[in-house]
Amino acid sequence: MRISVLDQCPIPEGATAGVALRNTIELARLADRFGYARYWLAEHHGTPGLACSSPEVLIGPVAAATSRIRVGSGGVMLPHYSPLKVAENFSMLAGMFPGRIDLGIGRAPGTSARVAFALQRDRRQAAPDDFREQLDELLGYLAPSAAAGGPFRQAPAMRFDPVEIALLGSSPQSAIWAAELGLPYVFADFINPEGAPIAACYRETFRPSKPLEKPRVSVAVWAIAAETSEEALRLSSSARMMMLLLFRGQLIPVPPVEKAIEFLSREGLPAGSLPQRRRMITGDPESVRRSIEAVAREYGAEEVFIVNILHEHFARLRCYEFIAKAFGLRT
Repeated sequence: MRISVLDQCPIPEGATAGVALRNTIELARLADRFGYARYWLAEHHGTPGLACSSPEVLIGPVAAATSRIRVGSGGVMLPHYSPLKVAENFSMLAGMFPGRIDLGIGRAPGTSARVAFALQRDRRQAAPDDFREQLDELLGYLAPSAAAGGPFRQAPAMRFDPVEIALLGSSPQSAIWAAELGLPYVFADFINPEGAPIAACYRETFRPSKPLEKPRVSVAVWAIAAETSEEALRLSSSARMMMLLLFRGQLIPVPPVEKAIEFLSREGLPAGSLPQRRRMITGDPESVRRSIEAVAREYGAEEVFIVNILHEHFARLRCYEFIAKAFGLRT
């Protein structure tokens, strides 16, 4: 089983987005050294707590700062963009870093409806729900054998370097499309912890493609490891406060642990009970490893992406080091 990183580029309270992005570069270097398989960057817009609004901009610096690890998007939110432009961006990256660039594709907005509207080029009307058509067009450029090619066939002058493409999701529809097109599927368990039947449906209905002969499932899991289970739970308070306020419509930077603990106490909410309907693994390295392995078995996943948000950058570095050592990755 491969272990990888999904980085949401958290912005600690009191820091800037620039600090968060530089933290990403440092974490990527360590992940490369620790032996993680991939380093994927998420896309979010209009939030004071997450710094990466353009994975394609950050993938280049991360790939340049590392030597072995695959680097990609987790993912590019395709409804915001021209499929051709996405294909060109990732083809350029693949040309600069051959064999190391991944394109994970999602259809969620990654932001509020208001910001999603601001991202539109044409604001005279709401954007159409044409993700599947966009996806077919994108595959027509980067993986012509996986789709009909969309409305714009690849002209002889349009050459694209090979990019590994995967479809991300947290609902049944994304699994259906990934199976139809013969694409790898990455399920966001940290958003929806009840995705095992969806992953099973993907495997059962998978149609082999030239890039992928057999179904391949990855799962993104929220996990925080520390020296002790008590410390891991304490560190998780920052993300729990952040998520609780997100559900209430309030966006904040990642709060310090002490501030978060005080807030949760005032709310009368035990830290371990939040967020509701979400799975958050915390504990010492061995217990976290066992829990991650259990989730992977539940999904039949060949790969697990570890995602988390911590206020303290050093604690986050240590978290990924603990997990690497627990799984016996190369260090």
